[in-house]
Amino acid sequence: MEKLNFEEIVERIVALDPRYHREAYDFLREALDFTQKLAAREKDERERHVTGQQLLEGVRGFALKEYGPMAQMVLAEWGIHRGEDIGELVFNLIEHRILKKTSTDSREDFKGSYDFETAFREPFLPPSVLASGHVEKTPAGS
Repeated sequence: MEKLNFEEIVERIVALDPRYHREAYDFLREALDFTQKLAAREKDERERHVTGQQLLEGVRGFALKEYGPMAQMVLAEWGIHRGEDIGELVFNLIEHRILKKTSTDSREDFKGSYDFETAFREPFLPPSVLASGHVEKTPAGS
């Protein structure tokens, strides 16, 4: 059996599931590394398995760090609009043996996470807007 590298496997995944751009998988791999390092630092241990909710928080933190106010737009360009999309990316990689899962991991772990609009827009709003409690949603597609 031939041994494929990450890029070759992602090309195969994207051919089978074109909902997400190949860049989404590269981003996810980097966000997972970021999340594992944060989790390990908190527990003072080596890199370890992270839960779906931990990964979602790591994705949020990594996207904000890397893309700032453009994070939501960049993720949307790659097909990522909600936590469930992160779960689909993860499970595509699990199905192709890039990632491993525990017996308790499931796609359900990624449902009902944060609202992307709030998570990626509010950190950049002026304090006066946040204090007023009146944060307008941007129109769909913007």
